[in-house]
Amino acid sequence: MKVSKKVSGVEYAIRDIVTAARKLELQGRQVDYLNIGDPVQFGFQPPDNVKEALIKAIRDGENYYSASEGIPELREEITKKEKVKGLDVSAENILVTNGVSEGLDMVISSIVEEGDEVLLPGPYYPPYASYVRLHGGLPVEFAVDMQNSKPDIDDIRSKITKKTVAICLISPNNPTGLVFNEKSLKELVDVANENNLYIICDEIYDQIVFDEQFTGIGKVAGDSPVILLNGFSKVHLMSGWRIGYIAFNNSSQLASIQENLPKLARVRISTSLPVQYAALESLRGPQGYISEFVNELKKRRDLVIKRLNSIPGLSCPNPKGAFYAFPKIENNPFSTDEEFVLKLLESKGVLTVHGSGFGKQYGSGHFRLVYLPNLEILDSALNKIEEFMSQ
Repeated sequence: MKVSKKVSGVEYAIRDIVTAARKLELQGRQVDYLNIGDPVQFGFQPPDNVKEALIKAIRDGENYYSASEGIPELREEITKKEKVKGLDVSAENILVTNGVSEGLDMVISSIVEEGDEVLLPGPYYPPYASYVRLHGGLPVEFAVDMQNSKPDIDDIRSKITKKTVAICLISPNNPTGLVFNEKSLKELVDVANENNLYIICDEIYDQIVFDEQFTGIGKVAGDSPVILLNGFSKVHLMSGWRIGYIAFNNSSQLASIQENLPKLARVRISTSLPVQYAALESLRGPQGYISEFVNELKKRRDLVIKRLNSIPGLSCPNPKGAFYAFPKIENNPFSTDEEFVLKLLESKGVLTVHGSGFGKQYGSGHFRLVYLPNLEILDSALNKIEEFMSQ
């Protein structure tokens, strides 16, 4: 039977690689899963007041379809959060989604037509390229200086064509943990404005930063056509509840997409109403658990980066945010980074993700691991990686 050609361009290496691990487990082998960026799977949980808010909403009968754009109270609270970061936004500019992924799909489908090009930071989070391809577009990677956390502005300029419609950025970045500073963000906004491009900015890890203060794109956006994506899966530890949002900067250039994109929200009906009340409580309630979470992650980050850089054949820049390390494989004895990852899994039972799954141009020759497990598990997994590299 016929299958759409568009689907063949959809890839998600982070979950696709799990198939190999499952086969190993069927043989009775134990696997250390360092592939999924889900803090809840590694013992972190939303605070009790957030859980209770979800339960209370269900018990109070809040189990019907909400407004497609999200409940007004949540949109207003999101507005407050984004205004603190500098974005010129009102509740009317917020649309609540089923996770950032749905928001990204809505945005890309609203701006990309057959043959259009979207610039992505290399390496990038896989769904960005997949959604661009799904909607008939072409993802184009631009270079990023991973040692200094800077986008290569000259490379971006050289890759803009008449078909380019948007520049995407993810800060803090998945898979590298890079965090763009204010100057870099301003340069990206300026280039986009010069070429009449949308700026799509993903700030899902905005409060998970370690060594310096986070700068949101809102601080430099002015009246530029910035579309912000954010959510509650990472910072607020609500990954399985699937809730995020789109925030449109106050820009006259966004009037058309703001009029049309909500049609997609109406077609899919709404986001889970009880979860929206939980998200509301996560913004209104005590925030101390976030700093505790980040402090724990910093300990893990420090261990992982120190160990990775002590292993002959591996090198890894220090991630400034999120919870990923993206080491480079020096003199890879295997033909590809994917083969390296599969051999590591087969030999030592450690599951990571091949770097080329995050973009072949700048991701190849690397692999990604998450440092969400506790220190003991991480130390054991790194011992296995070191043993593998010495074989």
